[in-house]
Amino acid sequence: MLYIIGLGLGDERDITLKGLEAVSNCHKVYMEAYTSLLSFGLSTDGLSNLEKLYGKTITLADREMVEEKADDILSDSLDADVAFLVVGDPFGATTHTDLVVRAKKMGIEVKIVHNASVMNAIGICGLQLYRYGETVSIPFFTETWRPDSFYEKIQKNQMMGLHTLCLLDIRVKEPSLESLCRGRKLYEPPRYMTINTAIEQLLEIGQAREYPVYTEDTECVGFARLGSEDQMIVAGAMRQLRMIDFGAPLHCLVIIGKTHPLEEEMLDFYRCRD
Repeated sequence: MLYIIGLGLGDERDITLKGLEAVSNCHKVYMEAYTSLLSFGLSTDGLSNLEKLYGKTITLADREMVEEKADDILSDSLDADVAFLVVGDPFGATTHTDLVVRAKKMGIEVKIVHNASVMNAIGICGLQLYRYGETVSIPFFTETWRPDSFYEKIQKNQMMGLHTLCLLDIRVKEPSLESLCRGRKLYEPPRYMTINTAIEQLLEIGQAREYPVYTEDTECVGFARLGSEDQMIVAGAMRQLRMIDFGAPLHCLVIIGKTHPLEEEMLDFYRCRD
């Protein structure tokens, strides 16, 4: 059996009772460590807290292991129960869907234990979840690569009056281009996109359009460390949010569409006051 278990958004205590019971019965426990992270990041103390509460040794599964060596995880599941822990909900990233498909093709039974994810936790700001359009991902720009395909999705959402959730880039254990050219992998330090960087990149893309669907006066909501004890939520214009220090990762951003009066009332609790 392969269990794919959501851990929620905060810390080790956010696992569900059903998830904890499944972990305790598993022979091996892996934890996905690149599409998101809990409030303690990937620190030794944080991992130790997980292992202490769950009563199991946990193997961190980085991008290479999950995408290139998934067969090792799945092979273990043929003869024993294996847990694969995911921050948020198991289906918050397409990688985990791929793992389920591969397991089923191998005849491995899969059980899913759901939990809270950014996709529903953003409801705390008052913007109604059914009034969101397609979610977009904002990647880090480089000197030679400045992708803008997400703009058209935001444009469609804005035209329909829908809110847009922007998920911000996470770069963990990424090999440097220089090392790849030399034939041996050297990894760059982890990088987590901030709301400030995301807004700067969004405005750069918008300003290149003749009639941009958003400007620095467009209302947004910035979220930092959503689901943790020190979460930060601020609503305001892009130009306002760009000047705020939201602190440690993870960050995400919502571009507000057409609002209902009740949404406006809730947003007032989070508005930036100049």
